[in-house]
Amino acid sequence: MRPEDLKLAVREKYGQIASQSKLQNEQSCCGATCGCSGTSYTIFSESYDNQEGYNPDADLGLGCGIPTQFAAIEEGSYVLDLGSGAGNDCFVARSLVGETGKVTGIDFTDEMLAKASKNLEKMGFTNVSFVKGDIEDMPLPDSSFDVVLSNCVLNLVPSKSKAFAEIMRVLKPGGHFCVSDVVTKGELPAALKNEVEMYAGCVAGAIDINSYLEIVEKQGFVSVCLHKQKEVDIPDDLLLHYLSDAELSSFRESEVGIYSITLSGYKPLI
Repeated sequence: MRPEDLKLAVREKYGQIASQSKLQNEQSCCGATCGCSGTSYTIFSESYDNQEGYNPDADLGLGCGIPTQFAAIEEGSYVLDLGSGAGNDCFVARSLVGETGKVTGIDFTDEMLAKASKNLEKMGFTNVSFVKGDIEDMPLPDSSFDVVLSNCVLNLVPSKSKAFAEIMRVLKPGGHFCVSDVVTKGELPAALKNEVEMYAGCVAGAIDINSYLEIVEKQGFVSVCLHKQKEVDIPDDLLLHYLSDAELSSFRESEVGIYSITLSGYKPLI
């Protein structure tokens, strides 16, 4: 798929998802009428219930981790959330930066931005804002943020290299990113990978973890740290369409599969 076609598909899909609740998204990717065969976008999502600043109205269950847990966000920090959706991670980050910090969310889906703005209006924060923009070419100034967050979004971006180059550009020297994302380990059979993408929609666009780390390091980030990884549970009945019983046993013993990770890295001071 061409990059522009992928972006259009993502924009349309997440525009549909924005109109639904977390419960609806857990039951199907975009409702009973979209014909998506029960694809789940919430298979990696984790509970935010105990997170300060959590607003259930802003949680559509689309994340694959809780990056704010590992982001070392300090009071007064300027934070940017990439693919901010309905604002979930932005509002959690707001509880950490306090009154003196600032949180900006960027998204290119009009429906998500509208939902985030409505949530913000209800909460009344004056130091949280949402802007429309493409993660590969953000309409934001250089060296503006202390921390960049993202939650299950970068895997959907056509060029991870451009995305991390933009993260490097907008971070202040010494600033850092902390992202939760979806990656693969090992080589999945092509047919199986396609089937898994149908099973868990957020898997689309995922690349091998080693390639992912190489992209991050090539953009110049230092002190890169893998905080957490979690394997998606692919059901046996799905795998047995492609694997024999013996192959399934071998697959289960290997590390080959789809994983959610939470990763951070720093922009050098100089």
